[in-house]
Amino acid sequence: MTKSVTFDFNKPEENLGYLLWQTTMRWQRLMNRALEDIGLTHTQFVILAALGWLLKQNDYVTQKDIAEHSNTDRMMVSKILRKLQADGLVIRREHEKDTRAKIVEITDEGIEILQKAIAIKTQANEGFFEKIDNKSRFRTELENLIS
Repeated sequence: MTKSVTFDFNKPEENLGYLLWQTTMRWQRLMNRALEDIGLTHTQFVILAALGWLLKQNDYVTQKDIAEHSNTDRMMVSKILRKLQADGLVIRREHEKDTRAKIVEITDEGIEILQKAIAIKTQANEGFFEKIDNKSRFRTELENLIS
């Protein structure tokens, strides 16, 4: 006997969550492909970009700051930062006052890679979102979803 599941829609494409998931997956695949030539994954880029952004505003940045800014799991941030450190893109050191905290700095090579990645991401984003007629309105709607 076949068991039947009841959905609130006739086909998945009628569900906003499904469409958002599909869009996100497609966008992430595109971002990963665009960044692979410079040896970064999209997630590594996000963490490196968060660090770069936070360093524009602060004298020092902790792993916790990066996790909060990027809205990502602290353990994942730690793992990614270890990889970025092994690749020579960041330096992690003990916080002077809080031994549990790690201060993160970006190396000259990290800045160079991040600048390249920003240019790559800008171009990839422009191509991906070119079908959207009113980008300002779309941005506002996305902001409404995450606020």
